[in-house]
Amino acid sequence: MATVDVVSKVTEQAELLLSHLGLELVDLEYKREGQSMVLRLFIDREGGVTLDDCATVSRELSELLDVEDFIPGHYNLEVSSPGLNRPLKKESDFQRYRGKLVKIRTFEPLPDDAGNRRKTFLGELLAVENGVVRVRLTEGQTAGIPMEKVAKANLEFEF
Repeated sequence: MATVDVVSKVTEQAELLLSHLGLELVDLEYKREGQSMVLRLFIDREGGVTLDDCATVSRELSELLDVEDFIPGHYNLEVSSPGLNRPLKKESDFQRYRGKLVKIRTFEPLPDDAGNRRKTFLGELLAVENGVVRVRLTEGQTAGIPMEKVAKANLEFEF
């Protein structure tokens, strides 16, 4: 089975399980690391997740995947929290973290509102409207970044 198929099937199974447990799937990776494959899930909920949450998801998802048995060969299952630099993937993520410090990397250089072209935008997340993320950059100007141009977006830890 292709990696893309594994990711979509596991995502479907994991989201059902997680919604039942009051958790959300932040990200999912299925990739080769060294000699083996790793299936890594990042889970979260309002207020954060505990080690017990991760253990419960690992145990229950492992049982589910053993029954379904659609992942070829051996793999290691890892479940953890997204950490302080939580990735922002969905529009709802951007909505939830308005007012927070974010770092957004784009696929190509884009202009900020002062006309400066850049691929990295660091600043306060203001809003997301009509598929455009608005950020007040640390230098003071603002920028509007179309979501389809976002290569990677993360919360940044504020000291």
